[in-house]
Parts: sequence; C-alpha cells; structure tokens
Amino acid sequence: MTIAPPRSTGAGRQAQAGRGTPAGRTRVGAYPWAMAAAISVAVCGAALSLNGVLRGWNWYWPAMTTVLVVALALAALRSVRAQPLLVTAGGFLALGGVLTLTFFRSSSFFWVVPTGATLPELDRLVQRASETVLAETAPVAPNAGIVMVVCAVLGLAVILVDALAVPLGMPAASGTGLLALLVVPAMIKPQSVGVGSFVATAAGYLLILAFSQWFAPEGRLQGGPARSPGLMRRAALTGALALAATLVLPLAIPGFDRGTFPQGSRLNPWGASTGLNPMITLGNSLRTPDGSGRITYATNSPAPLYLRSVTVDSFDGDSWGPDDRSASRVPLDGRIDPGYQVLTDEQVRLVTAIDAGTFTSPYLPVPYAPETVRGLGGQWTWDPATLAIKGSDSTTTRRQEYLVTSAVPKLSAALLAQSSAPARGIPDVFTRVPGNVPDIVKTTAQTVAGSAGTPYQKAMAIQKYLRSAAFTYSLQAPVQGGYDGNGLSVLADFLQQKSGYCIHYASAMAVMARLEGIPSRIAVGYAPGRLTGATITVAGQGSLPEYEADARDAHAWPELYFQGLGWVSFEPTPSRGVVPDYATEAAAPSVADPLGNNDGLIPDTAPAPAPTPTATAQAVPGAGGSASGEGVQLMPWLLGSAGVLGLLLLAAAPHLVRTGTRSRRLHPRHPDLAVPLAWSELRDLGTDYGMPAGDSETPRAFAARFRSTLLGEPDGMDKDAHQAVASLTSAFEHHRYGRPDTGASATAASQDIPGGLAAVEASLRANAPLPRRWAASWLPPSVTRRLGRLLRMPFSAAGSALNRLPRPGARSRPAPDAARGRAGRG
Repeated sequence: MTIAPPRSTGAGRQAQAGRGTPAGRTRVGAYPWAMAAAISVAVCGAALSLNGVLRGWNWYWPAMTTVLVVALALAALRSVRAQPLLVTAGGFLALGGVLTLTFFRSSSFFWVVPTGATLPELDRLVQRASETVLAETAPVAPNAGIVMVVCAVLGLAVILVDALAVPLGMPAASGTGLLALLVVPAMIKPQSVGVGSFVATAAGYLLILAFSQWFAPEGRLQGGPARSPGLMRRAALTGALALAATLVLPLAIPGFDRGTFPQGSRLNPWGASTGLNPMITLGNSLRTPDGSGRITYATNSPAPLYLRSVTVDSFDGDSWGPDDRSASRVPLDGRIDPGYQVLTDEQVRLVTAIDAGTFTSPYLPVPYAPETVRGLGGQWTWDPATLAIKGSDSTTTRRQEYLVTSAVPKLSAALLAQSSAPARGIPDVFTRVPGNVPDIVKTTAQTVAGSAGTPYQKAMAIQKYLRSAAFTYSLQAPVQGGYDGNGLSVLADFLQQKSGYCIHYASAMAVMARLEGIPSRIAVGYAPGRLTGATITVAGQGSLPEYEADARDAHAWPELYFQGLGWVSFEPTPSRGVVPDYATEAAAPSVADPLGNNDGLIPDTAPAPAPTPTATAQAVPGAGGSASGEGVQLMPWLLGSAGVLGLLLLAAAPHLVRTGTRSRRLHPRHPDLAVPLAWSELRDLGTDYGMPAGDSETPRAFAARFRSTLLGEPDGMDKDAHQAVASLTSAFEHHRYGRPDTGASATAASQDIPGGLAAVEASLRANAPLPRRWAASWLPPSVTRRLGRLLRMPFSAAGSALNRLPRPGARSRPAPDAARGRAGRG
C-alpha cells in the first residue's frame, strides 16, 4: 500500500502562512540576535560578581569584549542557518581569535591567528595566573594571566549557555552554566555575589527563557517550563549535580607543581589537608575556628617559640612568594650551616621535640636557626639561603615526630645598634626593590626611618610606626576595603587605611626596610602557642613542658639582616605574637652607638645578657593572621567548575536532547500537529527500546509489532498502554488519510496524548531489562542514530559530488529529462 502524503489542516495551513509572512520572517530572523543579547546580559551580569575576587574594574572590559564577540559570532552563524555543530565550532574559533587579539597580538598572524610563538606566551600567562592565585587572597591582582583565564572561562560559558538554550532546546537548563560562574564569588566573597550581579544574571536568564518562547524559530522550541514540570525537575537536578561537582572537584584535581603552595589543591587520601599555606593563602588555615593543623612541641626554652615553616623572599611588586631554589637545595642528612658568620660572644642553643600531628605541609616547621633535625621520615632538603626545610616528592609533615637543635645569637638592643656596616654576601633577592613602588610607600619610609642613623634605628622606627595607635589589627577591613593581599597596590591601600592583619604589617615593614637599604624577607609559620599542662621526656633534657599551636596561631613576621648577626626577627603586628626584648622601646638606645661606624661587629665590652621574653601569645578565637575563606584558591574553582560542568553536560547531552524533543512533541504550539508529533514520539520509543520502525512499514503494522513485542499482556497492568497505542494509531491514520479535523476535535485529541504516551513509556520501562532502560534514558538510539546521520551527511555529499565528476575518457551526454526538454522546446 502506498502511503499518501499527509494533508494539511486549516490551522496548519494558517500557521504555515503566518510563518511565511514578512512579520514571521522578522521574528525568526531576529531570534539569534535576541538570544545573543540575552546570553550576553546573563554572562556579563554573572561576571560582575567577580569584582572583589579580582581587584578593581580594569579586567571587566576585556571580559565583556570576549563575551560580546563570542555571542555575536554564534548569532551571525545561526542567522545564515549554519548547522548546529558548525555554529558551536565557530564560537570556539571566535573565542580563540578574541583571546589572541587581546593577549597574544604580538605573536599572532594578522592579530587573531595563533602561531607557534603563541604557545610559550600562553604557558607563561597560565603560569603567572596560577602563581597569582596561589600567592594572594581575593581580591587578587588582575594581571594579564588571571584576566586571560577569566576571559576564557566566560567565553566558554557563553558557548555552553547558547548550546543549552538553542540547539538542545533546553533554555531552562542554561541556568547551570550561569550557576557555575556564580559559585566562585559566592564561596570566596563575604558579601557573596552581590545584589547587582544577581539581578543582572537573573534578568538575562529570564530573557533567555522569554526569547526562546516568543520567537520559537520554525517551531523548534515549543512548550515551556510551566507546561513541562518534568523538564524543570530535570533541569534542577542537573544544576544540583553541577554545583555538587564544583564543590568536590577541587579536592581531587592535581595541585600546581609550582607557586606558593604546590600541594594546595591536591586530595589527601588520609584526611583533610590542614597544612599552613605559605604567605597569603594561609588564610584558609588561619581563620579555622576549630583549631585544625594542631602542632605540639616541648622545648628547653623558658618561653614558647616561633615555629618557622617557610621564608617568603621573592617580591616582584605584584606579590610576595617563596623561591624554593630547587637547584641549590641540599639533602637533610647532616648539619645545617647558616652560610654567614655570627660575630657574637654568646649564642643560645635550644632543643625542641615537635609532633606535627595532622598538620600537612611540604614545609617543615622548626625554630630558627636549625642546626640539626633528627627522626624525620621521607626525603627532605634545606635551602642554604633561608634554611627552610622542604619535603621532596610526596613527603609532608603529617604524623612526623622529630627533634630539632637550633642556635641564635643572644641579642640585645646595644648589640644591634653596633651593627651598622653594609650587608655583604647577601643574595640580591633579599634587597631587590620593584620599580613600581607607590609614592605613598616611598614617602612613608622616608618620613618614618629616613632620619635614623643606623639600620637598627631604622628598623625600630618602622616597627614603632606600624605598632602605633594609628594602626588597628583587623581581618575584615582589608576584605571590605578591597585591599586584601600583599602586592604594592595593596600595601599603598593599607598605609592609607591603616588597618589590616599580619600579612600587611610584615609586608609593609619588609618593603620599607628594603627602601632604606636593609635586606629583608618574610617568615611564615606559627606564633608562640600555649602550654598544654603536660610534660614530655626528651633524652638528655629530662621532662620539658609541652606547648601547642594550631591554625589560630598562624602568623607572618619580617626578618631583617644585620651584618655580623644574621637574620633578626621583628614583630610589627599589633596584638599578635611577642615583641622580642631587643626590639622593645625600653631596650632601644636613644642615641646612636659611637661604634656604629665600625665595619664589623666587634664590641669593646660584652653586652649584658638580655632577659628572655616571657610573654605568651594568647589565641584570639576565630582570629588569625590572614583573611577568612576568601583565600579559597580561585584557579581550581574556575577551571574545575568549567571542566566538570562540561563533562556532565557532554555525558547528559543525549538525555537532554531526547527530553527536549519529547517536551516539544507533547506540548505543540498548534493542536493540529499533536497527532503526527505524538506518532513520531511513539516511533522513537520503539527505536529506544530496540524495535525501530521499518521504512516501508505501515502505521498499523508497526503498532501491532510494537504492542506484541514491547508491551505486556493487554488484559493486565499494561492495558492502558495498549489502548493508548491503538488510539494513537487510529488518530494518526485518520490524520493522514481522513478528513481534516476541526479545531475543537484537534484540541481534545491533543489533551489525551501526553497521558497515553506516559502510560506507554511506563509499560516499556516495566517490561525492559535494566541495561535497555538505562540506554533508553541516557544513551537513546533515536538520538545517537540521528547524530550519526548528521555526521555522515558532509561525507555523503562529498561522495555524491565526486560521483558526478566526469570520468577520464568518458563522453558527456545530456540527461534524458534535459534532452526531452530541449526536444519539446524545439
């Protein structure tokens, strides 16, 4: 039997005529540009929330340019009716072009085409971005590397949201891409995403939903969230899974192999990583109210000690960072040599037994300056320039118990005042001053310490200024004021606002000391802790009192170099730590020592022994030396969120396409299309459950085979499904071969279809084995076969074109129809 072509009903003809009118063409033609505008509003609105994660607004303009270029490129390709895959590919090309134009113009071809020279620049910017993120808390300095990463993520978000909203026909699910952008500031900033950003993102999202319903090009986007509650539930589930993955993924992705804290984002399979992140990223540990990262130690010192983990000495103006000097590190298998001569008559030697407990870090906390370390497991090396001890490969401090002997000169104010000779034999890294030092920093250093005669007097003047009543200790002021970090711009803001925490004070003193010609660096570790009340027996020392320190005691302090004495600690942070006796105002001499012009430290008389500091630092509940959770590492969040969301959407793409197709078929815009669309849905259900319709099979034959093969007994629980298939078959035959239905009857028929097909699908799932049900839901053959045909189309077209080419030696002759046409016309 030959199947006649389907008849068009009156309503259908009116709909087709409406779409053929100029007004209809205007609406369809405006659709890509309207969606591009809506997506741009949504993504640019979400990008507003990154203010506070990135400092200032200079980064926003290249980010907005990237969003607009990618969105307009997608709209332009879609306006000329390019294939969906080509549109998406064009979006990636546009993203690559705008990133090349913005960041790699000098190494590109025609400013937009990357070349071989672009790859080293890309690697340099990515490395700089990772180092910036790992060396600062929010707001981070918006250098070229971090801005490039942000632009790339926003461009990918545009492509993702566009793919969900347009070709996949799932505009409601496009909110998952916007949610991924908002997760980062929501977790980092104290004020979350902000009202303005949330309103702009929500407005863009609502525009996406509205335009997808209003324009609906060629009837592809039918129905909506209000008429498809199942779609909304699935979209909410997808968003929840994406959010959960973005929270979990940073725990599992590998840590950076360089930067301030190489293992900062690596999963610790034996427990949470509670180590102290050097410099600014120690904020994650500092503000932990439960006192994680607890260390206990027993010492023969009459007072608790500073435990020093790492030295931060490299300063490029954007941020402080440690220089591990991997090439010059020495294995920890003998005595540690400080590398400089200490010209004092007396040194204080201490013995300290340390139990690192759950503290997990590649850097080993020890009192300064260590001479020997015994009892460690794993491989360790030490830096001759800083004496910082670091584990090799995967060696960390976790569960390490070790014994440290350390020695420092017995210092006094008089002894320090005599050390006025220029520092000799010190690497340039400890004296280097960046060229972009703000005027306020230079002026402050000159005003505070310029008139002092000796390095010690200069150091005391700087410490006195920073500990004066004009400055206040605050963990929140830098965050609220937008200067939480350690770069020069942050330092300028700190000196204006005069409120911050240990990182700001230590950085300010170190920079001003260098401006005054004093070598400086920053030590990161633990401030003196508290007595536990227990005693520990140490061989050769007897019973020693036990102290404890945890994340609440995490601290940073400056160390200044004095010729003949070595590195000397100061405490410029008010209300934190303990000011050494040699650095107190009472101990400082009022006039310069007459021996201050000696080239070496050779005192005429031995200085009186300095009393040992007895003050004990008290832990401030909920306080620490850095900002709060703003120190969450941004790079893993950005890359991890984009990566896991992309993988989830790629895996769920067939399911989303099938769901969108079913929703459009069950909720058509025109009632006269309900029956043929429902029949197409029934055929796809057969394909998904292993029984595709034959090309020449009649509707009745397919329905009979469908009922006998896939459904259960007609008199049992599957009775409704059998009746639904029979009714739909009859309605489709009537639609194709019978008289056109009236509008009322078509509407009534369309209202019965969704329930019937739901009963059919429930019966299919009940009678199919688990693998078949899983494949039909998440990898439906009706979708994968169409995708396969779509991918084969270009190759089939190319093969047909090759077949039409004249063969060598063959004589061309006109086609029969053409010959007859010419004969007829003749």
